[in-house]
Amino acid sequence: MLRADLVSEMVARKDRGEGIKAIARELGVDRKTVKRWLRLGAWQPRQTQRRARQLDQFASFIERRAPEVGFNSAVLYRELQGLGFTGGIVQVQRRLRPQREQRKWSELATVRFETGPGEQAQVDYGQLKIWIGAQREKVHLFVFTLGYSRRLYAHAYRHERLTSLLDGHERAFRWFGGVTLSCLYDNPRNLVLGRREHKVLWHPQFEDLARYYGFTPRACQPYRARTKGKVESGVKYVKRNALAGRRFTSWEELNDWLERWSVEVADQRIHGTTHARPADRFVHEQLIPLGMRPPYRYERVQTRRVANDALVAVGAARYSVPVAYVGQIVSVHEGVGDYAFFHHDQLIARHPKADRYSVVMEPAHYAGLLRPGAQPPPGTPPRCDPYFNGFGEVPVRDLQLYEAVSQNTGGDAP
Repeated sequence: MLRADLVSEMVARKDRGEGIKAIARELGVDRKTVKRWLRLGAWQPRQTQRRARQLDQFASFIERRAPEVGFNSAVLYRELQGLGFTGGIVQVQRRLRPQREQRKWSELATVRFETGPGEQAQVDYGQLKIWIGAQREKVHLFVFTLGYSRRLYAHAYRHERLTSLLDGHERAFRWFGGVTLSCLYDNPRNLVLGRREHKVLWHPQFEDLARYYGFTPRACQPYRARTKGKVESGVKYVKRNALAGRRFTSWEELNDWLERWSVEVADQRIHGTTHARPADRFVHEQLIPLGMRPPYRYERVQTRRVANDALVAVGAARYSVPVAYVGQIVSVHEGVGDYAFFHHDQLIARHPKADRYSVVMEPAHYAGLLRPGAQPPPGTPPRCDPYFNGFGEVPVRDLQLYEAVSQNTGGDAP
């Protein structure tokens, strides 16, 4: 197949009056080839005749069935064999390749969804390792991003349990001074218990929080987490900007830095999508004000028996109570950040939550107990033992009496 520029050169030489032999000799092409292209008058692409393929007779079935089986070539090949197809699976794969490519791009395609002022917030977690003190700790970042202004609030936790999620919402609402109409989530297991009849089954405690503050929780469609891209971008921004290469002496210092960074850096940057500072757009956010509403109180009550060492096991850790309650049943009230221990409605101890497998002991709870290894005092002997009195008292005699008896006995000896 000659190139288009070579055919154009042949036609131009012919128009100048050159002969076929001369054209063929100058261009190094066979005379028959020159004649054929001059007869056509211009370059044309090769006309290839498509050969009939065995799959052509099943074209209508493939077109209807392929979407139903998810363009799975193995399933389609098995079903085609049942219809009389004798070819190989590679032929089926080649037939489906263009449709699979088109499907892949259609799944990736996304329409950007922007929300109005006060309409939506997006919530997500991110994990990373940070040096806190002398140890490298795993930190769970709670990030709450307002959809319109892109202002964000971040707080570091030791875990992603329900208590930390509720506490993160409470802190975010107080930070912004209001609540959005809805909040979007990526089906976290501590919130979404499942789905029934296309409805999300939320954790009852979280539903109670949503009713208390008046917002509507919404969950992304499964496997469509990118619909909450605002907060996912925010999580990456916190990791790469606020915490890159940082080290902190305590968890308190870490969270103080996150709040200061949010005000001094995150709120003042020019956002890449809105091309405005989040602090400026926040002025137009129409949040539902909190007013005089007190903080949401989360409390879960459990019962436990106090062990012999005056420790109560709860939340995979153990906490001390006064030794006077050893063996007693106590009620444990779990708050967002602490445990309160009650006995017959009387508060006997309170401890902040500790890490799993920790042992938290208050020295005052063990006041009056012996130090380990000390011997108990001898005490006094029993005075009311009836068997002891039955033996009677041992008489007390003068020693001279025993001496006289021994001398008399010695004189009578033979």
